Amino acid sequence: EVQLVESGGGLVQPGGSLRLSCAASGFTFSSATMSWVRQAPGKGLEWVSTINSGGGSPTYAGSVKGRFTNSRDNAKNTLYLQMNSLKPEDTAVYYCTWGRSRGQGTQVTVSS
Repeated sequence: EVQLVESGGGLVQPGGSLRLSCAASGFTFSSATMSWVRQAPGKGLEWVSTINSGGGSPTYAGSVKGRFTNSRDNAKNTLYLQMNSLKPEDTAVYYCTWGRSRGQGTQVTVSS
């Protein structure tokens, strides 16, 4: 059974940082292309970033490029999203995804 468990969300002030984690199991993580998506209140899912199995050259949405860093530790079956210079518009539930599988999400709220 595929399991994706996100953690690390919380309340942070504008300009602050958070690091999200996604623990994966039930599939060969080291061979998987993984993504982060987010859903802001009242809006649809928005793609944030994708990273290939080897971790090289992640791609990012324009809205987060230069502020977010997608990385992975294949030895730990874990995906990370380092989020810096957070803005109120980054407020959303963040999910890691593999194909059509998605975790339960972790809430990120950016507010003063």
